[in-house]
Order: sequence, then C-alpha cells, then structure tokens
Amino acid sequence: HNVFHAEKGAEFGITSDGFFQLEALPKKCVVVGSGYIAVELAGVFHALGTDVTLLTRTEHILRVFEPLLGSTLMEHMASEGVKFEKNCTVASISKVAHWYEVTTTTNVKIKDVDCILFAVGRKPNVDIGLKETNVELDKTGHIKVDEYQNTTCPGVYALGDVCGKWLLTPVAIAAGRYLAERLFNNKPNLKLVYENIPTVIFSHPPIGTVGMTMAEAEAKYGAQKVKTYRSTFTPMYYSMTERKSKCVMMLVCAGAEEKVVGLHMIGDGCDEILQGFGVAIKMGATKAQFDDCVAIHPTSAEELVTLR
Repeated sequence: HNVFHAEKGAEFGITSDGFFQLEALPKKCVVVGSGYIAVELAGVFHALGTDVTLLTRTEHILRVFEPLLGSTLMEHMASEGVKFEKNCTVASISKVAHWYEVTTTTNVKIKDVDCILFAVGRKPNVDIGLKETNVELDKTGHIKVDEYQNTTCPGVYALGDVCGKWLLTPVAIAAGRYLAERLFNNKPNLKLVYENIPTVIFSHPPIGTVGMTMAEAEAKYGAQKVKTYRSTFTPMYYSMTERKSKCVMMLVCAGAEEKVVGLHMIGDGCDEILQGFGVAIKMGATKAQFDDCVAIHPTSAEELVTLR
C-alpha cells in the first residue's frame, strides 16, 4: 500500500490510487517524491496544463538509476516549466478556504494548491497473519524468498512487490509463470533471473534502462575494465520545430571483449527502442556486435550501433 509522508495534514493528500479517482484536473499540484511514480505523474499533470511543483528529499531524482538519466530529465522538466523544491519534504499541509497551503521542511510555502500527491514509496501488505506461520520477513518488512520464490515456510511461495525485488508488474507476472511451470509442469529448475531486466520510466520524455549503471559495473569488474560510450543529440524529428527535446544514450561495457552490461537512454522513442536491445544484452552482446549491425537511418536507435 502507498505511503503518506507529512508531519501535519497528510490526510489532505492523495497517492497514485487517488490520482485515478480525480474527477477534475487540478490547477496547481505539489508532487512529493523523486522516483518512478513521482516523475511520471508530475509529467502527466504538467502535460495537461497543471502548475506542478516537485518536492525531492535530495538534489536529485531517480537516484537508483544511472545519474545521467535523472539529471537530464530534471533539466528538461525545469525547462518546460516544472518547479523543483530540493532537499526537503512536506512539513505541513493546511486548508485555506478552497485551497491548501503546503509548507516544506525548508520553510518554503506553496499557496493556492488544490492537489497534493504523495509518491514516496509503498509498504508491503504483509499484515495477513504471517506471525502465526514460519514465513519470515527481511529488515525492510518484505517477505524473504530464495531464487525459486520459496519462503522460509515449506510449501508457501511469494512473488511480486511483496518480495521487494523489481517492483514491476511484468516481473511479477513472469515470476508467477515460472513458479507455476516449476510446480505443475515438471520443470524443477525453472526460475526468473533477476538480471538485465529492461524497464522504462514513462516520464516526459521517457527513459529506458537495462543492466548495470557505470558505478555498479566498476564495483563488479573494476574501474580499469569498464568503458562507457555516450551520445547527446537532438533527434531529426525536431530539426524543423521551435521546441527541441534532446536525446541522451549511454552504453556501459566491461572486459577486454567489451560486453555490454548496461544501456541507459532518455528521449522520445526510448521506451519503444529498449525492448529489442534488452534481448541483445540478455544474450550477452558485445560492443563489436552492436557496431556490426547496420544502422537504420534516420532514427534515434541507430545511435546505439554507431557510438564511438
């Protein structure tokens, strides 16, 4: 379930569940958070004409991803008119006439707000009597499972967000299908491999990412064995328009063979581009194999096979 976070007045806010229950478009909205849901819904509100302010606990957004993605998105959102209040969260929310006044922990007051949306995380729904069983939870309150979705109680399985790993619907579906095949179709070794899972953040513009960040790759292989390739460009789509939106792409390669262990990109079309490259990376493609593929011109995707 979703989490509210405010020292006072949290009851005036909504979460992503409440977003889908809105009957009218807010004129002015404060979005609290810096992850997937926060930037996606802030983008939706802004695209529809709402005055949006995003409150972030640190200087950054999307902190668990390659830093290049969050910084590029923040720069774009700010240029489009989204406001940011950094290094803070909500101290209080008070109702003033028909509006709300939001006070941040840095004592900034945002007035005449008609929607406060909290996107600061979700807590696992584990209050279902597990204390009466041998099912154990980890330090974060998620259900402990092994690589085959077995809990610590024989014959009891868990999958999806409640396990605290890759909180994505397609991941839960895949894990469920593998578990069903293992239990009921005589495939005892079948399991979901939680590596190189492609994911998209449907921000404006969208972000696509799969594999390791540069920091993760350096921690695993050593900085001397990691090389990155990146490109920043304006897609040809915008060559004749006044409004511009740049695209940034980055490959993370490891070892002498330059195996592609990470791919990170932001820009129009990156959501659709990622799926096929996700297959290539899962199969262990190298930078040389990327380069050996003839580019499709003119596209943004061709940049990934022409990086130098």
